[in-house]
Amino acid sequence: MPYHSKLTAIPLFVVLSLVRTLVAQDRMPPLPVDKQTAAQKKAIADYKDLRKADLTGPPWTVLLRVPDLIVPSLELRLHNQTTNNPLTQKLTEFAILIAAREWTNNFEWNAHARLATAAGLSAAIIAAVADGRRPERMTDDEEILWDFCNELLHNKSVSDPTYARALAKFGEAGIVEAASLEGYYTYLSMVMNTARSPLPANVKQPLASFPK
Repeated sequence: MPYHSKLTAIPLFVVLSLVRTLVAQDRMPPLPVDKQTAAQKKAIADYKDLRKADLTGPPWTVLLRVPDLIVPSLELRLHNQTTNNPLTQKLTEFAILIAAREWTNNFEWNAHARLATAAGLSAAIIAAVADGRRPERMTDDEEILWDFCNELLHNKSVSDPTYARALAKFGEAGIVEAASLEGYYTYLSMVMNTARSPLPANVKQPLASFPK
C-alpha cells in the first residue's frame, strides 16, 4: 500500500484526538524541586511569606521561569484585594473577567467568575461577558467600567466621552486602577496562553474561543 494511502486510512477521530492532545499540552508545568535554581527557591519562599500560601499553580509556576517576576506580580494581585483599591471588589472582578474573556483565558475566568459572583456581580452579566456580548441591565458604574475596558482593549485607547464619564464616577485613581487591571490580567493571560496552562483537574473549560 502506498505511504499516502496508509495515512488516509487513519480514522479522522484519531487524528482529531491527537491534535487536541497537542493543543492542550502544558508547555510549562511546575518545576520539580530538584530542578529549581537558588533564585527560584527564594522566589517561592518570598511568595509564601507574602501570601501566606504555597506557590502551587499558574500563573505563578509559569512566571517562576523568571523568578524576579514573582514578587512584583504578586504584589499587584494583593493590591487588587485590599481596601487601597479605589474600585469596589465587584467592579474589580468585573474588569478581570473582561480581560480574561478578551484573551479566552479559562484559568483566570474559572477563578474569578466565582469571586465576581461572591462580590455581587449578576449571573446575567457574567454570562453575557462569557458569550462576548455587551451585558444588559447594568448599573451605571458597571456600564461605565464596561465601556472603558472594552474601548481600551479593542481600540487601544479611550474616547473623551468615555473618559469623562469614568473620571466623574471613579476619579483619576479609579481610571488608573481600571487600566491597570486590564493590563495586568492581559499580561497574565498572555503568559498562560503561551504556556498553555491547564485548568485544575476535573474542571470543564468555561469559555469557548471567539470565532475566527
